[in-house]
Amino acid sequence: MILHLKSSVSGLRASEIAAGLNAFSFKKDGNYVLITGASMKDVPAQYENEVSDSWAFDNDIQLASKKYQNEKRSVNIGDVTIGGNTKSTILIGGPCSVESEEQIRESAELIKGMGLTSLRGGCYKPRTSPYSFQGMGLDGLKLLAKMREEYGLSIVTEARDATHIDEIIEYSDVVQVGAKAMYDQGILRACAKSNRTILIKRGFGTTLKEFVQAAEFVLSGGNDQVVLCERGLRTFETSTRFTLDLCGVAWLQEHINLPIILDPSHAMGLAFGVTPLAKACTAMGIDGLLIETHPNPKVAKSDAAQQLDHAEFKAMLNEINPVAAAVGYKIV
Repeated sequence: MILHLKSSVSGLRASEIAAGLNAFSFKKDGNYVLITGASMKDVPAQYENEVSDSWAFDNDIQLASKKYQNEKRSVNIGDVTIGGNTKSTILIGGPCSVESEEQIRESAELIKGMGLTSLRGGCYKPRTSPYSFQGMGLDGLKLLAKMREEYGLSIVTEARDATHIDEIIEYSDVVQVGAKAMYDQGILRACAKSNRTILIKRGFGTTLKEFVQAAEFVLSGGNDQVVLCERGLRTFETSTRFTLDLCGVAWLQEHINLPIILDPSHAMGLAFGVTPLAKACTAMGIDGLLIETHPNPKVAKSDAAQQLDHAEFKAMLNEINPVAAAVGYKIV
């Protein structure tokens, strides 16, 4: 249940009520907001005079529910705003992993030269095998920060686990919580306390409810800058890496008030399918695309098969621009 306390309720009193209800509490627009579990359906009588509004729910999708806030939330990614009524689809591009200054600089020059604003690159890689490239770590983060300073790009990078979340928050503009990390409450709670935009990827075996509940961890801590990212589910199919759940995206658009970004690179796992999927995603009126591109995918140290080269990335943008325009959106 969500409770909005009256403006006359002090911070001390709000803390007392939160303790009495075992509720999360944060301040929004000058008033205190309390969130309890969905099992509570009515405002307790002793607090009725201090509550200005309340919402009851059937499950723990609450702050992200359109039953609470029907309008899609506005979220900032650097200087670009998505969600709300912006009708903008942000295209975030860059390599799977930061591998060297030369490689990430070429990527930054590509993104800047195309008039785009956001550069992605992994520094702590949650690889399935311990023998695979694990990322450059802090050195990679410093390279991303250097690219931001030189090219004016916002930086999107992934947190692998809670041991380095403070570094990720310090150096990035958008903290990407990966599919393998979305259940890590250490990451989620640290993100909830930050002022960074948080991009949460859906786990490949995760239900829509579990996916949104991960976002609730961040929202309930007071950080409303949260974006959901669909990147494919594991199914019986073996010819592609995963299966992109556009049905799930349609459900999220109907019921959830958070912006939605799609990642066709990880869903397909093969470069030839990324552009067709990107066009399908764009046609749904989504808020963003996360596309992997590398100066020379053949020598990439991670996910080589799915990364577009720079010429293919430029061609993809030319193909999705008219699709976006057809549904009243603009690629930014």
